[in-house]
Amino acid sequence: MTRRAENIGITFSQHLALQQKLHPGASGGFTALLQEIMVAAKIISREVRKAGLVDALGLTGKTNVQGEAVQILDDFANTTIIRNVHHTGHLCVMSSEENEEPIPIPDEYPSGPYAMTFDPLDGSSNIDANVSIGSIFSIHRKRSRGEKGTLEDLLQPGAAQAAAGYVIYGSSTILVYVANRQVHGFTLDPTVGEFLLSHPHIRIPESGGIYSVNEGNSHAWEEPTRRIVESLKGTENPRGKPYSGRYVGSLVADFHRTLLYGGIFLYPADAKSRQGKLRLLSEAAPIALIAEGAGGRATTGRGPILDLQPTELHERVPLIVGSPREVAWAESFYRGKGA
Repeated sequence: MTRRAENIGITFSQHLALQQKLHPGASGGFTALLQEIMVAAKIISREVRKAGLVDALGLTGKTNVQGEAVQILDDFANTTIIRNVHHTGHLCVMSSEENEEPIPIPDEYPSGPYAMTFDPLDGSSNIDANVSIGSIFSIHRKRSRGEKGTLEDLLQPGAAQAAAGYVIYGSSTILVYVANRQVHGFTLDPTVGEFLLSHPHIRIPESGGIYSVNEGNSHAWEEPTRRIVESLKGTENPRGKPYSGRYVGSLVADFHRTLLYGGIFLYPADAKSRQGKLRLLSEAAPIALIAEGAGGRATTGRGPILDLQPTELHERVPLIVGSPREVAWAESFYRGKGA
């Protein structure tokens, strides 16, 4: 039996303990923070799975900072994550897609060496249709000098992330995270209540056969984006034959498929503004770190996502992510060299 096979089925906590042993100077705070995120994911998964049986579907009547209607489960997931990590002493500040301003650590709790940004429930517009949704998180090391964290600790480029991950709530609940350029996936076994290692050392295929994009927005695309998608449907592409189109409309679900099967996911810029819709800090940067840790690539079309220096908390960017062969090919269109 290979060492890789022997590790299948170990719990997330056991895995983190093994990883911590590889870093003798580690304090254990990073491990403990990831474990608290795992607990929050279990709680959210429980509520998602029984949402139709209790009064957890529908809207709260509130809108978030982006002007989007807040689902009941959005609100629950946001509160759950904050409650699970704000008291631990591992964080100095947080930010959420659902909160306009940074979320401070209450004065009664100690401040720690990390800052965390998260999207509590990505794809929540799909909740009522029972489509896969997810949570995304990003962890940075504290940069500011004061005891408490500041906006400076949150506005860091994606390349500076200490770790990132997502949880997908679908036919099974899966937690995927990246640290030290290693990507691992864990599946929640409801019979024992533990996340078990199911996808060790994830590597995205060098090339794939699936493209994923919301073609309903094609009227607003830039010309390079139109040419990319048309080429993916034809033969002037890396495969030399048409790709299959798949689009869920939930970033976590679409990216998870791309990570495992290969290919390319596009959420391109608007032609007029050249701005995207995805949030840099809570969506694009953590997804990019996972993709690149697994051997893939992530770009705006004009440069690596991980190189972007955010200037505001809810900054939006385009995202093209997936297998290295397809993403490099797509980038060539924006440089004027595509087919």
